[in-house]
Amino acid sequence: MHHHHHHPAAVLESAAPAADPPPPPVLDPSSLRIHIPSSPHHALPSTPHKRPVVMTSSSSSSTPTRPSPSPFTPPRRRKVPAPAAPAGGAAARYLLRCLHLRLRILLLISLPSLYFLSPTPAILPHSLLADFLSAAAFSCALLLLLCLSLPRLPFALPLPLPLRRARRSPILWSIGSSPSASATTPTTGHFVQVYSNGDVYEGQFHRGRCTGSGVYYYYMSGRYEGDWVDGKYDGFGVETWARGSRYRGQYRHGLRHGYGVYRFYTGDVYAGEWSNGQSHGYGVHTCEDGSRYVGEFKRGVKHGLGHYHFRNGDTYAGEYFADRMHGFGIYSFANGHRYEGAWHEGRRQGLGMYSFRNGETQAGHWQNGVLDTLCTQNFIPGSPIAVNHSKVLNAVQEARRAAEKAYDIPRVDDRVNRAVAAANKAANAARVAAVKAAQKRNPNNGDDLPLSVV
Repeated sequence: MHHHHHHPAAVLESAAPAADPPPPPVLDPSSLRIHIPSSPHHALPSTPHKRPVVMTSSSSSSTPTRPSPSPFTPPRRRKVPAPAAPAGGAAARYLLRCLHLRLRILLLISLPSLYFLSPTPAILPHSLLADFLSAAAFSCALLLLLCLSLPRLPFALPLPLPLRRARRSPILWSIGSSPSASATTPTTGHFVQVYSNGDVYEGQFHRGRCTGSGVYYYYMSGRYEGDWVDGKYDGFGVETWARGSRYRGQYRHGLRHGYGVYRFYTGDVYAGEWSNGQSHGYGVHTCEDGSRYVGEFKRGVKHGLGHYHFRNGDTYAGEYFADRMHGFGIYSFANGHRYEGAWHEGRRQGLGMYSFRNGETQAGHWQNGVLDTLCTQNFIPGSPIAVNHSKVLNAVQEARRAAEKAYDIPRVDDRVNRAVAAANKAANAARVAAVKAAQKRNPNNGDDLPLSVV
């Protein structure tokens, strides 16, 4: 599965459903675009999540092992006692050799102290700057003396702070839940899983993954109720988003796939076939303003054969390509006029005939929606402006055949209704599983086995 996502917050409408999908754009005869948003991937509850785990060293690893002595190890040097100090100058030299470091430090300290011993300002004139420099030099020398002398003193001083920084335990990254939680928490049954991004899953688990029936609550954005297989939506279910959109139907591998109904929060509805999260196949898209398209879809847009009823009363039946009227088709206006012929990217282009409601016609070649060349009954060889009327009639026949096929496309209402009924049933089973998981998590119950936060 959703956080993200992800962690369930990876494969669905936004594995977490993030915000509701945008409404389809306003439809008009010149640009007919119905956009069925693809299903964003939810972060699934089974998605691995990185979490820091401090690995404490065991006693065997923390204590370094002493290597075995080598046969070539040189013999240890015996500690020979120091000879007695000779008398006279030799004794003085021995003393100086032992205390040479301390004598140097004492000389360093004595330099700034000369200031305090001077009886008159003739040696070093008194001033605020001189007082500050002398005090700073004396403090630095004293600090240096302490740092160098303390480790060499014959007696140990109880220091409150260690001289060396203690080693920190290494921080390692583990995939999934912490080892302690996974070792003690059962992975099969009804449980409640809480995720660090605020998402919650209540339902059935199998081997640590969401499998069976369950409800997944996306933090402040929506929920999914239905079937699960190996941590992904699979089977039938119901998705609901915070703004009011809802999908009921089939899923496969975490995406809308099969038959289902998507109701946008704007009032638009798509009912039909789905493939990998997008409308694909035969379906019906009804807009809030009353316009309606019945036909083929490919990867979320109109593509193939279909007929469209516009909100102003116009209708089009024929071929679509990449969400636009393209190929051959018939456009009937609400006032009784009609165009039959070729189309290109939503405009009349190619050979075609325009019929008025009084019976008059205009036939020929069209360019960008405008008739630029009239047809003639007799073909004139070599004439760049003449269009043979028989070719126009052939284009009209192609448009009529495409329109008939567009009205004869198979209907999927029955399959969609069966998928919606199965989705409602799966959602009810998921709610029952969620109740069982919540009861098992209740502290008043002896079977309290909540899952850890991941």
